[in-house]
Amino acid sequence: MIEERLQGFVFVSLELMAALFVFILGALLLTIGVLYVIDRSQTRHAIRRNYPVIGRFRYLFEHLGEFFRQYFFAMDREELPFNRAQRAWCYRAAKNVDNTAAFGSTRDLRPAGTVLFVNCPFPTLDEDAVAPEPLQIGPYCRRPYETASVFNISAMSYGAISRPATLALSKGAHLAGCWLNTGEGGLSPAHLEGGCDIVFQIGTAKYGVRDGSGGLSYERLAAVAAHEQVRMFEIKLSQGAKPGKGGILPGAKVTAEIAAIRAIAQGQDSISPNRHVEIEDNVELLDMIQRVRSVTGKPVGFKTVVGAAGWLDGLFATVQERGDESAPDFITVDGAEGGTGAAPLPLIDAMGLPLREALPLIVDKLNEYGLRNRIRVIASGKLVTPADVAWALCMGADFVNSARGFMFALGCIQALQCNKNTCPTGITTHNPRLQRGLVPEEKAVRVMNYARNMVHEVGVIAHSCGVRSLRRLRRHHARIVGANGLSIALSELHPDVHASTTL
Repeated sequence: MIEERLQGFVFVSLELMAALFVFILGALLLTIGVLYVIDRSQTRHAIRRNYPVIGRFRYLFEHLGEFFRQYFFAMDREELPFNRAQRAWCYRAAKNVDNTAAFGSTRDLRPAGTVLFVNCPFPTLDEDAVAPEPLQIGPYCRRPYETASVFNISAMSYGAISRPATLALSKGAHLAGCWLNTGEGGLSPAHLEGGCDIVFQIGTAKYGVRDGSGGLSYERLAAVAAHEQVRMFEIKLSQGAKPGKGGILPGAKVTAEIAAIRAIAQGQDSISPNRHVEIEDNVELLDMIQRVRSVTGKPVGFKTVVGAAGWLDGLFATVQERGDESAPDFITVDGAEGGTGAAPLPLIDAMGLPLREALPLIVDKLNEYGLRNRIRVIASGKLVTPADVAWALCMGADFVNSARGFMFALGCIQALQCNKNTCPTGITTHNPRLQRGLVPEEKAVRVMNYARNMVHEVGVIAHSCGVRSLRRLRRHHARIVGANGLSIALSELHPDVHASTTL
């Protein structure tokens, strides 16, 4: 009896499975038939019209190819904007694991533009290493800022990145002893919660310090300055990835909280003006710097992308006429290779000078006008490895900022989804399900490790060059490969004016 029932059950199950298979097959064939008719009759896509159904796989493969390339096909030094070797160093530094390599370098030392550091025949001993010297910013301010931190977190606005990411960066910056730039999205509780030093960025839309008409509110500016953690103010003129274009935050990322912080409408695109309406020339730039400094009592500088040297001559000549007190306390120079959450491709690809040209240009102009010791220089733009940072210090930067390096420390996999609210690591999304993967307490430690290991390994380069501190690196400590395959000292390519600078 039991065997008969089992046989009946199996027979019925097979019948159901067969019926299900026929149903699925029929549905699949019907779907293919419908898609065939749609593709064959539509007129917008030539591939789908000529190759119905099959042509649709082109879009799938094109989308998946972006992700498969970095894992299966690209060599370690091939990818852009950051190759696997660069990302791997950042990941290992953030995890504080062994960052040595075996057998030999995979870096080709022959291409023009390759930077090589000059080793000293009698380098300093490890025990001679000293901590970076502290530098003061804003000597004419009521509350100048003094810090020994060389490597800091560049501008990433709350909105472009998530709350867990902002909180992890804030906590990690506090542990590492470096500063965190808010970006143009205003000051959020997540920035303050970590306890780190903060640079408040005033973007062209004045988010966080804007009045009812979109202008600068001195009352709100004073309220921001009242926070002890806010140590400096940065007026954003432009950024590397989109010179001449204001910030772009897609409406999908403008949550109720972000809308409240920015004083804008929820769910609508947040697009900043392409410049400050109050600043039309160098005189008005210096006027605004002075107003912000007067209200806050703290150092004030500006962030810019360099396109040509002419306007710098005008700016620094005006400072000379007005006196050193009128000068910006710092200039953050961003290279054309800088990153962004969203920007038009033509600006990302083709606008502005790369940092390798812009940084020495600004440093040399400051020296020419006798302002090098008055105005601090902060370099920003694709500086994520010790060699990058050491080069910037050789060229005359006082500080280095990095955004994407710290994103790698948070776990960024370069999925290139920053503008779509679909970031798989929770860094640039406001989707709670995706944010869940980013645990601030865990990632804060990685942020700290990345910053500390960066300073340590730049120090290793400095010691090999024969100086005891990374702040002692100068242009004669590095060379750059030319078109003929031979290298030339940076001090020959750009005469070393940094030697006269005092710390």
